[in-house]
Amino acid sequence: MQKSVSASSILLAEDEYLIVEMLQGALQEAGFDIVCARNGDQATKEIEEDVGRFVGIITDAHLAAGPDGWHIARRARELAPAIPVIYITGAAAAEWACHGVPNSVLITKPFVPAQVITAIAGLMNQGDVC
Repeated sequence: MQKSVSASSILLAEDEYLIVEMLQGALQEAGFDIVCARNGDQATKEIEEDVGRFVGIITDAHLAAGPDGWHIARRARELAPAIPVIYITGAAAAEWACHGVPNSVLITKPFVPAQVITAIAGLMNQGDVC
């Protein structure tokens, strides 16, 4: 797990190795420092240690272990109400809509890294995208 205190750090909570590798490389190339959490417990720990170091959270909606992405985002929002969140899911978009949650985006699998980079940039610049 890479840790950073950069002003452009993103928490990536994802349990699929190939997705982690794809997103980590693309996000680093876009200028972000990435803190990876491979399950919900790790992600929650990172958030509770210092959520303020993150400019955004990218989380799989369904993680194999620990809290799911929705619970991770809820905990982050308790500590930092305006933090941008991108949910990634293989489920149908209608099933996992953002439910009016402000400052969040839902991206369905399969996706390309550019979609995630565009979404995080949009959330950081515009706020309420969902």
